[in-house]
Amino acid sequence: MKPPPFDYHKPKTLEEALSIKAKLGEEAKVLAGGQSLIPTMNYRLVQPSALIDLNELSELDHISIEPDGSLRVGAMIRQRRLEIDSDVEEIVPLLHETIPFIAHPQIRNRGTIGGSLVHADPASELPVIAVATKAQFRVKNLQRERCIPAKVFFQGMFMTDLQPEEILVEIVFPPMPSRTGWSFMEVTRRAGDYAMMGIGILLSVDSDGRCEDARLVYLNAGDGPVEARGAEELLQGEMWSDAVCEKSALKASSDEIEPFGSVHATMEYQRHLAYVLTKRALKQAFQRALASLG
Repeated sequence: MKPPPFDYHKPKTLEEALSIKAKLGEEAKVLAGGQSLIPTMNYRLVQPSALIDLNELSELDHISIEPDGSLRVGAMIRQRRLEIDSDVEEIVPLLHETIPFIAHPQIRNRGTIGGSLVHADPASELPVIAVATKAQFRVKNLQRERCIPAKVFFQGMFMTDLQPEEILVEIVFPPMPSRTGWSFMEVTRRAGDYAMMGIGILLSVDSDGRCEDARLVYLNAGDGPVEARGAEELLQGEMWSDAVCEKSALKASSDEIEPFGSVHATMEYQRHLAYVLTKRALKQAFQRALASLG
């Protein structure tokens, strides 16, 4: 398969890229790692008249720590870099733990964090992590810059709040609170396949070991990353127990996700997977949070 003809632009600076995007708007697609865009173009599911290749933009290729402990990640950082970077492991361990679940090493060597987030695939891992960690997305056009919370950025299946003339330039992950545990789990038919169901959890406890904050976010459970707020509320003020995890898992899997089903998994089976994964992930997150109490 081959894509339809298109114009190709390879800007040397971010300002040049933004100028081209301002001129072409929706007619142009931004090319980062190309691991999602190029296959969809080959199948003619998308047919842009132009591509804007960002691979020369060093401004978007950085990882840095802010004085407040936040981690700033340029949109062109390769997923493999996130997998091996010690700052990512220390500041956003949930992100670090999740990266190896993404596709295959060859894909992660080319795929970028920004490209995956903008693609907004409901079965993708990175949107789930962005919502669970309360990441902020910096987007720019020629005139202004916006900072968009992850939960607002994702608008539906393959849809975001990014405007036609804007480019995602950076993702900012806030520091993880003290006494916080994390877990990411998913089920695939084969290693590297899209998950039939997955969950990312951050859970904080007070000095007595009671849950004081929890975020449960699911992939392939709706038309975007799905946060189970009702299940989170059931955990508030509770200490870890099998009964508490069971109650929260049942709430999330029965009432708060809307899986579509597929040739590989019915909706009922996806709900079952969500139930089992939630119990397992909650146990791991609680254990990690409690271990920090000493």
